[in-house]
Amino acid sequence: KKDGKSIIIITHKLNEVMAISDRVAILRKGEYIGVVNTAETNQAQLTEMMVGRPISLKIDRPEEKEKVERLQVIGLTCLNGDGVKALDDVSFTAYGGEILGVAGIAGSGQKELCEAIAGLYPSIGGSVLYSVEHEGTGTVVKERILGLRPDEISKKGIAMAYVPEDRLGMGLVAGMDMTDNVMLRSYKSNKGIFVDRKSPRDLAEKLIKELEIVTPGVETPVGRLSGGNVQKVLLGREIACQPSVLIVAYPVRGLDINASYRIYDLLNEQKKKGVAVVFIGEDLDVLMQLSDRIMVMCGGKVSGIVDPRKVTKEEIGLMMIRTEQDGEKEEVTE
Repeated sequence: KKDGKSIIIITHKLNEVMAISDRVAILRKGEYIGVVNTAETNQAQLTEMMVGRPISLKIDRPEEKEKVERLQVIGLTCLNGDGVKALDDVSFTAYGGEILGVAGIAGSGQKELCEAIAGLYPSIGGSVLYSVEHEGTGTVVKERILGLRPDEISKKGIAMAYVPEDRLGMGLVAGMDMTDNVMLRSYKSNKGIFVDRKSPRDLAEKLIKELEIVTPGVETPVGRLSGGNVQKVLLGREIACQPSVLIVAYPVRGLDINASYRIYDLLNEQKKKGVAVVFIGEDLDVLMQLSDRIMVMCGGKVSGIVDPRKVTKEEIGLMMIRTEQDGEKEEVTE
């Protein structure tokens, strides 16, 4: 800018807009809405112009008193392709009725953590225990799931869902329609040689209505939908499985503000139902408003587990870039 260059920045993040721009042009569904001077506007006004109606920028954090242990990770250790520890002695507990946020600089082990728990990434040490309550007796038994494939985890009656950050690479098939993508979760349970397409289609139509997914129909390939609608399809499919543990990785990355807040609402709805939600995020402001606890990772290690109501964003930022302070390990507070 100082060199006299004209710079156009396209972003969904309003804090970036307010911090560095001089003027803001607003688009809504491909239509030019208008342009305003940054110094004369605010995030609420920009949001209303983007969405077409007033929208609250406050993220709810409902308080759930009943919290039941769902997932326990003990000393989880994994190697990356170069033989370096991607995860180093990671331990934490996820409880039903809470959102456990995971913060860290990109590449701090978040991807390996999600995939190892879901049975998609090999480990060299540690345990992952899933608490299963047997119907009728009320007895809670901890099942070891580390090292099991996703289908083996499912066969044990474990209700766990994983929403990966790669939506159209790992989560959905871009060239397939909604019905077929929903059916990816259920086709193995069909008995006989015929595949049930009616139930997945009914579920797809239900998701379109309940999540306000914008699509020409259930036959449209999901690769043609916008990022926000693709994410709603993926998250809606996983939630429909009624999990007791839901792991989501960067669920609002690249989404507009309206779609982002709908995703936050969906996660809170699951929390209210007693689901243990593990939320991998990159926006500290969102993590601090949405999470009940935040686990901070640095270089594959856990720097600490903190209450976002009692720490500052700056303190979490420091934990993201170091695991030791003055030769002593950061205190981990459950």
